[in-house]
Amino acid sequence: MAIDEAFNESVAYYDSWVQKALPCYEELFSVAVESIPFATGQGLTILDLGAGTGLFSYHVFQRYRNSHYTLVDVAEQMLALSKKRFEESSGQFSYITGDYRTALPASQFDLIISSLSIHHLIDEEKKKLFKEILRKLKPGGTFINVDQIKAPSEHFQEMYWSTWLSRVRQSSASEEQIQQSIRRRTEFDKDSTLVDQLKWLKESGFERVDCLYHHYFVGVFFAQK
Repeated sequence: MAIDEAFNESVAYYDSWVQKALPCYEELFSVAVESIPFATGQGLTILDLGAGTGLFSYHVFQRYRNSHYTLVDVAEQMLALSKKRFEESSGQFSYITGDYRTALPASQFDLIISSLSIHHLIDEEKKKLFKEILRKLKPGGTFINVDQIKAPSEHFQEMYWSTWLSRVRQSSASEEQIQQSIRRRTEFDKDSTLVDQLKWLKESGFERVDCLYHHYFVGVFFAQK
């Protein structure tokens, strides 16, 4: 199964699933939005990579309602939900169905965001994408990535996995949803370590780089041009 098919398969319950699968969901995205270094309400140009159903853009939109958003995702049915989510503000949203490794728009942006997507790329693809993101940012522009993190050792990897599995089974998620998630993670996840991701962002040429939040296997990465 291709990655777009796998995520289209989960479209009916994806939003609720993410909130169950990420025990720190609210804090994770609060940190991500609070770290945006632009005045609240400022009109920005924003690019969302691997936007899915538009969850990250939704959180940003609560604070930056005068901005224009471009959402890119390979899964057409996921983007269809994004369009429905933002239909009352449709003039501020554009959509691109495609692989952001090859389907990025020509223009530059004030802010580029991504959530739970770039970890599907192998290391060399991540490095290449980080350089392309830098090129697509205006001077002073910022990249914020909410994404998965590979543990630095087998000991901690087992801790990350067992903790996640225990907590998600304590939620109201069905066993079918859990098994589908395990299958997606097994087939498509190519997580990289925290140290490596920070290193690659710095090597790409970003001036300010940090991980602002880290909870087991997820974190908020900040990089400013």
